[in-house]
This record gives sequence, C-alpha cells and structure tokens, in this order.
Amino acid sequence: MSDFALRLIDWQRRAGRHDLPWQDSRDPYRVWLSEIMLQQTQVMTVIPYYQRFVARFADVASLAAAGLDEVLAHWSGLGYYSRARNLHAAAQKIMTDFDGDFPEKIDEIVSLPGIGRSTAAAIAAFCFNTRAAILDGNVKRVLARQFGIVGYPGEKAIETRLWALAESLLPPVGVDIYTQALMDMGATLCSRSRPRCTACPVAENCVALATRQVASLPTPKPKKTVPHKSTRFVILHHAGRIWLQQRPPSGLWGGLWSFPELAMDEDVLVVCRDQWRLPVVATRELPGFRHVFSHFSLQIAPQLVEVVSLPLSVNEAGGCWMRPDEALAAGIPAPVRKVLTAVGMEPM
Repeated sequence: MSDFALRLIDWQRRAGRHDLPWQDSRDPYRVWLSEIMLQQTQVMTVIPYYQRFVARFADVASLAAAGLDEVLAHWSGLGYYSRARNLHAAAQKIMTDFDGDFPEKIDEIVSLPGIGRSTAAAIAAFCFNTRAAILDGNVKRVLARQFGIVGYPGEKAIETRLWALAESLLPPVGVDIYTQALMDMGATLCSRSRPRCTACPVAENCVALATRQVASLPTPKPKKTVPHKSTRFVILHHAGRIWLQQRPPSGLWGGLWSFPELAMDEDVLVVCRDQWRLPVVATRELPGFRHVFSHFSLQIAPQLVEVVSLPLSVNEAGGCWMRPDEALAAGIPAPVRKVLTAVGMEPM
C-alpha cells in the first residue's frame, strides 16, 4: 500500500467525517442519492434536502413510482434539476431492467441515467467494496496539488493522467475508507480557496506546497466571456392566485413550474390583451435581479399584473392557477421562489 493511501486512511479514521446522514448504512440507494445531491452542491446545503427526500422516497421503488412533479418539488431550490430528472429515470430503469435491485457492477451502474464513472466507483466502493477509483472535482484538486500536476483538469490529456494516477494509488484493502478520505480531504482540508495545509496528513510530500503553487493548482479553467441575457417574468395575479406554466421536460428548468416570460421590449399589457385575451386593470414592476448560472447570467425583470376575469380558454395554456403557498410547495426554480416570497399574499 502506498504511503499516500496509508496516511489518508489513518487520517480518515482519526479526523474524517463520520456523522453525515448517508454514512450510517451501505444501502446503495442512499449512497447514490447523496452522491448525486453532492454534485456541485455543498454538504451543509444538501443535508436537509437529503433528509426530506428519503423521508418521502425511502427506496428505489417509491422513487420510481412517484410522479416527476413530486420529485422536482422535493428538489426545488437545490438547483441543477437535470440531476432530479435523471435520478427519477434511473430509479425506473432499476425497477424495469434490474428487478428493483441496485446493480453492483461498475458498467451496469454507469448505464443508469446521470451516473458517470466517478460516481459509479464511489457507490461501488462504499456499498460493494469494489476496488475502483474516483475522480471528482475535490479529488482532482488533491491529486493535482499533491503531485504537482499542471494543466486544466478538464483537458483530456490532464484528465487521463489524473485517472491513471488515481487508479495507481488505490489500496488493496480499505477502499471505502480511502475513498471517503479523499472526499473529506478535498472538502475540509485541501479546499479551493482556504486550504489548511498545516493539518494535512500528506503535506510533507505535497509538491504544490513545496513549490508554493497551492494557490495556482489545479490550473484554472481558461476564462471565457460569460454571456448575459435578460427576460421579463409576467406574474399574473387573480383572486389570490398566481398563474404558473410547466416548462418543457428538457432544457433550462426542465419540468419545473415558472412564470410566463416575455422579451424585455414587449409590452406586457398589449400581450395580455391581444395574445392572452386577459383583461387587466393594473400592472406594477417589481425590483429586478440577476440570477447566475454556470454558463450565463440572467437579468430578471418581474412585472406583477392584476387580472380582472378569466376567459374559459385560459386553462388550456399548459399551466394552472395556484395559491402562492401551493406554488412554493411545487417544483419551482430559485428565481421564481424568490419572486413569490417577495410578492407574498397581498393584493395589488
């Protein structure tokens, strides 16, 4: 066993995290759920979502049997909603293709929607004692610093090198403890902006520390200009209810409930009257705000519109009227939640 693996396993037993809610069992469903939720999301944010999710969907069968709307509602606010859609689709595939039993082989786990090589290896290591390497963002950072690997980890050549290194370091036994150690190291000690090198169990062999490259490794992604977009949220209000439409199943906020949107230069009153056939008596602009995604930023201009009466055809427009409390309990994206919370229940 390498000295690197020995030191990490010893550190994990002494100082690693042992009280996370998904660590109390080897149930692959719970491990899988935690791994998906933890993608691009901090542990402290995930914990309450995880607890509510497993309270409602206790196993693969209950998740597969649920409607996607309900799954998205329990995911609402956690972001990156394709994770929830893939989770639901994978649960259904487990029921149909694997007779309800979570698959144990790496290639079968990877065949499930939303599960890549690293996530499959983590599930297999924690649940089935499979000797397989992980390489998520935290592990890439730990290995790049420890071994002084220069180059953006997203580049194919660098990623291939990191995968080979990760596999070469696997211990012959205790892979589950070692895997958790790598995750905990990246999350608690070898963090991106405030690494705690004095507490690191492998600091004496760290190339980045020895060459004063901790701040520059791993090599950042080449900067690209982030496009800025804008949209107008139209908040149709009638008799204490808000009109929400369900977005298409794929794409931005796929399957979630949201406000109708217009281009910034469109006249809201004209559209309401001529296109939507809705008589309105008042409109009020609410404070705008910016919502940042991983690949662009969106400037949102909410406009509250009071609807006098409803034509019979309004319920055929792919949406429904909801009380604000009903909307807040549905699957809605964070900006819609922000607007609903700001509007509250008061009439215009």
